[in-house]
Amino acid sequence: MWLFNRKGPSGFSASTTAEEVTEGIDGTGLTAIVTGGSSGIGTETARVLALRGVHVVMGVRNMTAGREVKEAMVKGNPTAKIDAMELDLSSMASVRKFAEEFNSSGLPLSILINNAGVMATPFMLSKDNIELQFATNHLALESGREGRIVNVSSRRHQFSYREGIRFDKINYPSGYNGLSAYGQSKLANILHANELSRRLKENGAEITANSVHPGAVATDLFHHQSFVSGGSNNMLRGIASTS
Repeated sequence: MWLFNRKGPSGFSASTTAEEVTEGIDGTGLTAIVTGGSSGIGTETARVLALRGVHVVMGVRNMTAGREVKEAMVKGNPTAKIDAMELDLSSMASVRKFAEEFNSSGLPLSILINNAGVMATPFMLSKDNIELQFATNHLALESGREGRIVNVSSRRHQFSYREGIRFDKINYPSGYNGLSAYGQSKLANILHANELSRRLKENGAEITANSVHPGAVATDLFHHQSFVSGGSNNMLRGIASTS
């Protein structure tokens, strides 16, 4: 418990809430896209950004769930500016459609939070015939022109395949491991943010690119894990602590 509450150089600790971190910040005039805003970390991120005056656009796969979350947020914060737009990260056509619709809205893009993802799925291909976790967690990332880009990665990037990212075997079902594939996609998130940050700085752009480990947060990220049984709670807790 002491470690959980121990404050770091930023003045925050693992128990610090999003509201505490953003206290005193006025986001009026800013627009943020939050992918996966209809559940888990995405919902809380969207809620607190809206609380601070940011116009939030939630990219959601399930529009019914997205509308329900939006209504709940507005009920708790009547002045909140929140929109839900359809976005299926397993389909590049859907990503392009979302980008086109957002661009046509005329809204500026100040913050892009790439939060949505899947974890440790059985071997599956996306709608574009690419291994699902790599397609959803990495290839669907979009980059803005100004502001801040945040890729929600994971400490599990350390547990990718032995060779790191298996570029020549992304779609191979042979040797596939759900957690290693998840780590692979999260490693790609970090490398993407590092290289993007370098290029933006090189071009003199006023944009920061970041990758973050969200910590051990209880979400529905495990709903794809068909191998989990009733006797696997201890294993799940161990995995969650590094997700």
